[in-house]
Amino acid sequence: MAAAVAVVGLFSAAVATQSASAADNPYQRGPNPTLASVAANRGTFATAQTSVPAGNGFGGGVIYYPTDTSQTFGGVAIVPGYSALFANEEAWMGPWLASFGFVVIGIETNSRTDSADARGTQLLAALDYLTQRSSVRDRVDPNRLSVVGHSAGGAGVLSAILRRPTLKAGIGLAPGSPVGDYGLSNDRVPTMFISGQRDTTVTQSYLNGLYTTIPASTPSAWVEITGVDHLFATRANTTEMRVLIPWLKIWVDNDTRYTQFLCPLADSSNISMYRNKCPYVPPGGSPSPSASPSSSPSQSPSQSPSQSPSQSPSQSPSTSPSPPPPGACVAEYQPQNSWPGGYQALVTVKAGSSAINGWTVRWTLGSGQTISQAWNGTLSTSGSAVTVKNASYNGSLPAGGSTSFGFLATGTPSTPTLTCTSP
Repeated sequence: MAAAVAVVGLFSAAVATQSASAADNPYQRGPNPTLASVAANRGTFATAQTSVPAGNGFGGGVIYYPTDTSQTFGGVAIVPGYSALFANEEAWMGPWLASFGFVVIGIETNSRTDSADARGTQLLAALDYLTQRSSVRDRVDPNRLSVVGHSAGGAGVLSAILRRPTLKAGIGLAPGSPVGDYGLSNDRVPTMFISGQRDTTVTQSYLNGLYTTIPASTPSAWVEITGVDHLFATRANTTEMRVLIPWLKIWVDNDTRYTQFLCPLADSSNISMYRNKCPYVPPGGSPSPSASPSSSPSQSPSQSPSQSPSQSPSQSPSTSPSPPPPGACVAEYQPQNSWPGGYQALVTVKAGSSAINGWTVRWTLGSGQTISQAWNGTLSTSGSAVTVKNASYNGSLPAGGSTSFGFLATGTPSTPTLTCTSP
């Protein structure tokens, strides 16, 4: 009897905790997520769909929605790439996202050759239709809307988020260039890029130039999928969805239960590069207990672009620095990737038991080594001597806080001895 009472007590406490969590966040949808559930091709909501005629500012499409009528859901509009049809490209995403608790409208464009900006206009028209005139408008929260698009449709996403900063999230799948090739310096919407490592249409170099224009204060992330080309989003893709769903959950549903999958990246399989601004804290939320404790509030991308055609089959062990003294810092070298004639590495800078304002990391290159590119730090070299100082956004670290910078180099990889000083 005592054991039974104890079990009932534990169950009641668990239910109370979950209910309190849901009460704290009225937009939280679905059971507590796990790595397996996020990677599944269906969530817990039963779904249905209805067709949409042309004539509402876009070329028609399909709405996918949870059949649950007891609550409202965030909305997602999806647009295809240049010359493509949603029915052929992204229709697989509709029921998948709806089963995780979103109302999804996948649209066809007015013309298959519409410009990127025209696709952005049609995304916004689709959201207006979804929330104001559609047959499921009572299921959609008009204040929690997001946009997704591939290629020219991804560029349409960028156009849409610049024009409607009240959107909660934007996801560009190998996003191309909006008209005028403008940057994202005015982006205020949490923005994720998902790209392919072998994409020769929307290249890593192009995306890097675009991604770096996003303000440091705007949440953003960039995920590169290993070994896929420009058309990765046109096929059912678990790797894509296990990062896309948490992004929507965090920013559309304000659901901090999902930050554990991105801060740090919970599953890096089939992912060749990941840049982030952890921790991710949606409005009214607080960092998830499972979020990386070493992440600083400022921008701290964990990796930057790899130029290797594939991941190295093995990695060398990273250095193991001793804890830094008060007010000082320590730098840890971590090999990331290597290929014939070159390699990629990540350096993590960590503050000691008191905060620091500025840091400098130094080391000596080995024979035949040169650095061709660096990010998240200011690089200078003199012969074989390398100096990297903090960037404008990642120099101030709280006690025990950390940030990172990365670099690409030619030559044979080695494990250098690093020194870190502050300021």
